[in-house]
Amino acid sequence: MSKKDLRIFSGTANPALAERICEYLGIGHSEVSVTRFPDQEVDVKIAEDVRGCDTYVLQPTSTPANEHLMELLIMIDCLRRASADRITAVVPYYGYGRKDRKDEGRVPITSKLVANLITTAGADRVLAVDLHASQIQGFFDIPMDHLYAFPVIVKYLRDLRLPDLTVVAPDVGSLKMNRAYATALEAGLAFIDKRRLSPEETAVLDIVGEVNGRNIVMVDDMVATGGSIVEAVRLVKSLGAKRVFVAATHPVLAGNAVKRLGKLDVEKYIFTDTIPLGGKEINNCEILTIAPLLGEAIRRIHDSESVSYLFNVDYEVLR
Repeated sequence: MSKKDLRIFSGTANPALAERICEYLGIGHSEVSVTRFPDQEVDVKIAEDVRGCDTYVLQPTSTPANEHLMELLIMIDCLRRASADRITAVVPYYGYGRKDRKDEGRVPITSKLVANLITTAGADRVLAVDLHASQIQGFFDIPMDHLYAFPVIVKYLRDLRLPDLTVVAPDVGSLKMNRAYATALEAGLAFIDKRRLSPEETAVLDIVGEVNGRNIVMVDDMVATGGSIVEAVRLVKSLGAKRVFVAATHPVLAGNAVKRLGKLDVEKYIFTDTIPLGGKEINNCEILTIAPLLGEAIRRIHDSESVSYLFNVDYEVLR
């Protein structure tokens, strides 16, 4: 299959990222019309012939998650009915990822439901970045490629050349991820023991590791309300940490997160463009693009090459 058979479509959630991916691939952005009926139901029309094409639909299912998810499902259905040869759902941010198991009685497993919806709509493959729970990969009965923003963020942090560096996991759940960062950055490692009081609030119990007189990097897959980061930054600062850098793949920034984060003594917030910030701006914020990462993954899927190569922190696209 040649490059002329490759088509990139975007919903309304993050068209700028789709444009950057097309620029990386050296192809034009495919045309699609996404409109609303008077009652706000979603309507989609593909503006070009896709019969026999290898098609990719880029759409993070971020806020408003329900609208963006419906756009994704309808675009997939539209391409299937237009006889596309293969449809890959490119979901940089996978919404509803928090509900990946039954942690109490009478609750849904919403991330499995979303996987079923994407598959039933007609997707042949899914490509996502930094799932909130890795087991979501197993919820799909179609090929699922799970990429990590790790190489993109590590390159930025290496270029800062921070001395006396300690990577601090803001909670035990992110310890494995932060250990990988500590190894790549040749830094120390610490983690914070916390208890979640509600979806918005957490209580910090203790810290394991040395932070006094150290520069700190905290990494998580997303910043939603900012509750965990607020408590973690305050703790390390009270224990004598010097500069603090906070990195996350997905800047969800729900509720009053921007206001809360803006009050913290943080040197730099480092996010990627999986989700557009829109009007949710933080002054000391750096946005890194994952367009080369997703673009290279799309190229490799299209050419039937290995995608696991992109897990390498030093892969040549980012050199």
